[in-house]
Amino acid sequence: MNGRVRHLAAALTGLGLGLAALGPGLAPGFVLSYDMVFVPDPGFTAFTFGLTGVVPRHVPSDAVVTALAAVLPADVVQKLVLLAIFVTACASAASLVPSTRIVPRLAAGVCYAWNPFVAERLLLGQWALLLGYAALPWVVGAAAKVTGPGGGRRLVRSLVPAAVGGFAALAVSAMTALVVAAVSGGRSDAGGRAAVKARAAAAARVVGAAAVLSLPWLVPALLRPAGIPGDGTGVELFAARADTPFGTLGSLLLLGGVWNAETVPDGYGAPVTATLWLAVVVTALAAYARWCREPAWRRGLVAAAVAGTATAALGALAAPVLRGLIGLWPGFAVLRDGQQYAAPLAVLVAVGLGVAADRAARARLSSVAVAAAAAPVLLLPTLAWGAAGELRSVRYPDDWARARRIIHADPAPGDVLVLPWAAYRSYPWNHGRRVLDPLPRYLHRRVVVNDAVTVGTTTLAAEDPRAVRLAPAARTGLPSADTLRDEGVRYVVVDAEIGSQHPSGAAVPVMRGRDLAVYRIDGSAAPPGDGGAAGPVVAAWVIVILVIFWSIPARGITLSTPLLGSIKPRDPPREEGTP
Repeated sequence: MNGRVRHLAAALTGLGLGLAALGPGLAPGFVLSYDMVFVPDPGFTAFTFGLTGVVPRHVPSDAVVTALAAVLPADVVQKLVLLAIFVTACASAASLVPSTRIVPRLAAGVCYAWNPFVAERLLLGQWALLLGYAALPWVVGAAAKVTGPGGGRRLVRSLVPAAVGGFAALAVSAMTALVVAAVSGGRSDAGGRAAVKARAAAAARVVGAAAVLSLPWLVPALLRPAGIPGDGTGVELFAARADTPFGTLGSLLLLGGVWNAETVPDGYGAPVTATLWLAVVVTALAAYARWCREPAWRRGLVAAAVAGTATAALGALAAPVLRGLIGLWPGFAVLRDGQQYAAPLAVLVAVGLGVAADRAARARLSSVAVAAAAAPVLLLPTLAWGAAGELRSVRYPDDWARARRIIHADPAPGDVLVLPWAAYRSYPWNHGRRVLDPLPRYLHRRVVVNDAVTVGTTTLAAEDPRAVRLAPAARTGLPSADTLRDEGVRYVVVDAEIGSQHPSGAAVPVMRGRDLAVYRIDGSAAPPGDGGAAGPVVAAWVIVILVIFWSIPARGITLSTPLLGSIKPRDPPREEGTP
């Protein structure tokens, strides 16, 4: 079977997995779950590019979605993005398996696209992180050959999905690429000092590529007047946790361990299925160690998986160390949500399962190879049908559209304050599923919300300077209109608890519906500017766009060489009579 057919089969399998996983989420409307926030008719605003003073975690993913929504309906964009995660994950993992047989490659693809890591992060709404995760196998292949002809271009192309995902996705991909390059980069036949220099050069290229692709979010973060926030109190809150009978480390080995217990798929972690999934993972790791002989990236992927797993366990097993690192430099806060760094381990497990299936096929045990491909789906059935109905499409109420028309039609300057004073909402029209407040993306004005996240009984400090200043008035639920006027607030929007939340004093009620109420504050002062300068941010975007165009080969990209041009798996000799 030729390469084009193999890659097409993997892509179509990923599409089938995506359709099965999303289920009711493919109906018209939007899937809103925790950090997954898509809105109709999004617009380019200062918030989109991280210029309002908030930490630019949503950059550049929001800008890319907004650009796509200018061509397609925004709910269609969301569905295409989510399906692309499954297609890319299956195709990229399949491309790493050193075999010409289709079933072993599909075993790796299915395992990588359908596992506890994907399920938990999808329920947590971290689609941007999953976008980078989906392309991580391509990053592994590109990092191992980054010093070869065209290696820099291939690396940039492989990192584009992570760059779109933003800081968390790029942090995971860059760490993986750096370790692979440092261990496997350079010429495989070089020895001694030449090998060290080659690997140092490979690592330097990875750092350079990741740094350039980080510019859209890195520049506004560095220019943020309030600086880079880093709260060490969040280390324990976001540390990996046990969601199987095998403890935290065992749960990470099984590609689970997310910090939020509400985002664990129904039924996952039961003793029987967890034990069977452990057997699959151990078999995959053993097969990788015994039979995977790909010289380009074999050792580098192992090192990346070990480094990633150690990072994933850091908050759970060595919280004081991580708090100390954050104290030294707030940027180390990117390591708090440790479980996301188990991604390279997922690549290793997927490739190992593909290698095991290939070994079974070579031994004429075709049924065993097919069982390996089906095992991830059979052992995690509740990812299907929108994670057992958890992910469903909903439509924004008519009250929201009415409020947006009123606010957008007002030429007077001023910000929008959102009540109740909480970061996440459980709207009845969203079936009570928790979601980050959508109004900052829904409205095209500067929207001030409470960004102090509460987990259990612990609350992390707010990061937005406007939220910090308005918190004393807003948290009462009845802020004074005079106070809001002095702070440059033009409108107060109440999107939950309508009856108990409203400004007191001379606020003008302009709309009150079942799902949302709007109050206008006349005579508001000009809102203060808390964001960075636009010029450097524009320059950062221009540089990144030019680098991405530079990375695209003149002949284009086909399914037979997905994102990596000449990188191909090493095919073993084909035996007669094998599938």
